[in-house]
Amino acid sequence: MNENKQDQAQQSNTTNLTKKVIHIILESWVRSLYINFGWIDDFNIIIARYAKYIQQIKAIKEHSDIVASVNFSPDGTKIVSSSFDKTIRIWDVESGKELQKMKGHSNNINAAHFSADGNTILSCSDDHTIRLWDVTSGAELKKFEGHLFAVSRAQFSPAGDMIVSGSWDNTIRLWDVSSGKELKKMQGHSDLIHYVQFSSDGLTVISASTDKTIGIWDVKSGERINELRGHLDAVLKAKFSPNGRHIVSCSRDTTIRLWNVESGKEVKKLEGHSLGVIDVKYALDGETIVSSSRDKTLILWSVKSGQVIQKLEEHSNWVTGMDISPDGNTIVSFLVIKQYCYGDNFE
Repeated sequence: MNENKQDQAQQSNTTNLTKKVIHIILESWVRSLYINFGWIDDFNIIIARYAKYIQQIKAIKEHSDIVASVNFSPDGTKIVSSSFDKTIRIWDVESGKELQKMKGHSNNINAAHFSADGNTILSCSDDHTIRLWDVTSGAELKKFEGHLFAVSRAQFSPAGDMIVSGSWDNTIRLWDVSSGKELKKMQGHSDLIHYVQFSSDGLTVISASTDKTIGIWDVKSGERINELRGHLDAVLKAKFSPNGRHIVSCSRDTTIRLWNVESGKEVKKLEGHSLGVIDVKYALDGETIVSSSRDKTLILWSVKSGQVIQKLEEHSNWVTGMDISPDGNTIVSFLVIKQYCYGDNFE
């Protein structure tokens, strides 16, 4: 009985904290109007709002196509966004001002991340390449080539000396940052790879795939050491918990699942979204999970109970991704809006 009261009190405190959270939404707004002269594509909108009260603070109209990813800098003062308009942009969180724009990819940019020191941006693209950029100058520093199809995700190792990438060519690859050379190619998935991530010690990589599985890979040998099965549709994200003992995954099957890394067993299934779950992430305390979905909601979950802490339902379309600031006080998310006219099937 006392334990239930403690859980209720903890949930109440967490909910109250979220009222103070600044909720930044990158609304990738492609509004198309059919007129005699053809199609006019409007712009993407980045909108910052309070999470609970959904009050617009600022709007930035810069990206001209779908925003594919947003991620915080290590100090939480900046955000990097990648877009199908083939640009990477860096934003000041406080003012919403664009600080830098990087161009060089020849196709959609699927993701962009800061390095641990905040001085470099890592990006990956449908043009099959991975690139490094200088944050201050915006100059391209290095290009990594080897994947045969779109690179869906790329991330630095904790030490910053390696990069792991996942691709639509069904492979995971490790790269040496200094030389730009491919170190290893990991094969085993039977379909597209959507996400890859290093463990905090840099010894392991996890991958999420359309083949409905999560792979756990040994960095040194390049071998798959475990395969997690349970999802009924494509696994879109798989991420380590802060202590590295668990993995959280999300899928088009509408569920979020928690896994024990050592045993490879599913320990919890979170259900609350009505459509596919596109992104999921642990808060730094490891006690809360945030998820985003095609059902137009963000949900905050209690890891201990598996229950919904709070659901943010004010979005106008799919919430396709998000990140949590290093201090845990800010959530940045983005969604895709497409409006149609006169029944035209415009995608």
